[in-house]
Amino acid sequence: MRFTYTWGLGGLSALLFLVLGVTGVMEMLYYSPAPGAAADSIRVIMYIVPYGWFIRNLHHWAGQAMVVVVALHMARVILTGAYKPRRELNWVIGVILLALTVALDFTGHALKCDDQAAWAVTTGGGLIRSIPMLGDALYNIALGGPACTSMALVRLYSWHVLGAALPAAVLIGYHFFRVRRDGGIATPRGLSGPTGGERLARSELVRREGVVALAGMTALILMSAFFDAPLGKPADFAPVTTHIQAPWFFLWVQELLRVFSPFVAGVLAPFGVLVLLAILPFVEKNPNGAGVYLAKELRPLHIAFALLCAVVVGLTIRGGLR
Repeated sequence: MRFTYTWGLGGLSALLFLVLGVTGVMEMLYYSPAPGAAADSIRVIMYIVPYGWFIRNLHHWAGQAMVVVVALHMARVILTGAYKPRRELNWVIGVILLALTVALDFTGHALKCDDQAAWAVTTGGGLIRSIPMLGDALYNIALGGPACTSMALVRLYSWHVLGAALPAAVLIGYHFFRVRRDGGIATPRGLSGPTGGERLARSELVRREGVVALAGMTALILMSAFFDAPLGKPADFAPVTTHIQAPWFFLWVQELLRVFSPFVAGVLAPFGVLVLLAILPFVEKNPNGAGVYLAKELRPLHIAFALLCAVVVGLTIRGGLR
């Protein structure tokens, strides 16, 4: 149970989700999902509501951090072979939680209804419509209309709160339950802990997670105190005079769109990544290597995973520098 084995990433992900839930409920008291009022209501939160700027900053930066922390948590699981037998179901739940985390961040980004958000939703809607045969039907379910219209904002607000946040809360609880149910953190075969020692006492586990939570909250509070969450001018769909970028976690998809068709780059690529991750424990069945960082038995898998990460990160950085 040394810190450098898990890095406290699972508990930190749950903490960030809790911060998002609390601050999100506070923002709901003032946010208005209506055309012309959405961006104004955010400005009310930022500049009129006492400490509203701090609550919004906490919400924004916790959302960005959660995408990073959940991705790193899943990378740690892959690099230690912690998806192996008895943990297949929990791994699939983790992949679903990754998708829900990205969905939460995207829908939250869209609810700003500023110029960047409006074009992001317009582009996302176009990607949905590119799906053969089902595109228009899925678009109507997801948005119901163009970006920053009454129907689209209500749909996005509903997806954000009920379609992503609520299922994520349930799955996070079950995810933690399965960790204990499946025998705790993955360990080398035949050992009772990552170092072969006794199982960690609950009080010690809580203490260590508490230290990580305190450090994480300190960093989040400092970030929120000194850096405001971005907010552009209200969407007016005038001719674009500045460079429009996708949210940072979709920059790699934006770069792929420069080369491939919308369906391939915007639908097949991200969905394919999720499917590859989900089927991992059912394809890679080597019983050895669980609980060990970069086990030699899993070297081909780790090389393939490193290449995938290099492509996604490289395209993200390239998109951010444009």
